[in-house]
Amino acid sequence: MPVLAGAEPFVHDTSSEVGVLLCHGFTSTPATMRPWGEYLAEAGYTVRCPLLPGHGTTWQDCNRTRWPDWYACLRREFAELSRRCPRVFVFGLSMGGTLALRLAEDLGDAISGLGLVNPSVLTRRLDAKLATLLADVLPSAKGLAGDIARPGVVELAYDRTPVRALASLSRLWRLTRRDLPSVTQPLLLAHSAIDHVVEPVNAAVVAANVRSGDLREVVLHNSYHVATLDNDAPLLFRSSVEFVESVRQVGAR
Repeated sequence: MPVLAGAEPFVHDTSSEVGVLLCHGFTSTPATMRPWGEYLAEAGYTVRCPLLPGHGTTWQDCNRTRWPDWYACLRREFAELSRRCPRVFVFGLSMGGTLALRLAEDLGDAISGLGLVNPSVLTRRLDAKLATLLADVLPSAKGLAGDIARPGVVELAYDRTPVRALASLSRLWRLTRRDLPSVTQPLLLAHSAIDHVVEPVNAAVVAANVRSGDLREVVLHNSYHVATLDNDAPLLFRSSVEFVESVRQVGAR
């Protein structure tokens, strides 16, 4: 299936011992992570951002994939990056944060740290719950993309939500939420004060259940869900580099 222009995966190679694996959200593309990736590369890190299966093509294509497909893609990218860089951080937006958490639950100390932006581990939205119940007969629903406060910024993502894929995401939420206490890695948790896609309770659940000794929260007061493209992006990007450098310094002692 042809990939939409601008939705391609990207790579920034450096000689740094630090690698950062980025993961985009549900129905979205690496385009939402590209400015963050460029900032991290300018800071001297090696960066990878894959295009998850079923994304960047058509929503119908996404409906043919399930969460193990997305997770397997991220895990392969992590393995490849780990061969190049002895220290790897995993940063994710929305469902990308969910997948990053799941990877941390499975791989433990192999991951040097996590950076999560509006991660999802549940929903209380009745429309989303109803859609997943109707997955067998309802192929798609209203799209989730474009929740950005900054005027004129457009997210490259599907205009429809693939419901069967969403039902699979809900299963990933349950597994990830159950195993949150096994997350002990340093964690940067950034969440928007106003988010029309992922309810604020998600960040609260993550913060309350992980066991990271180093947990840092950043509240994004001037951004909606897609914070990597929004008004607080400079704050988020700067905080992520400060986080990586702080974790590196602790590890060097």
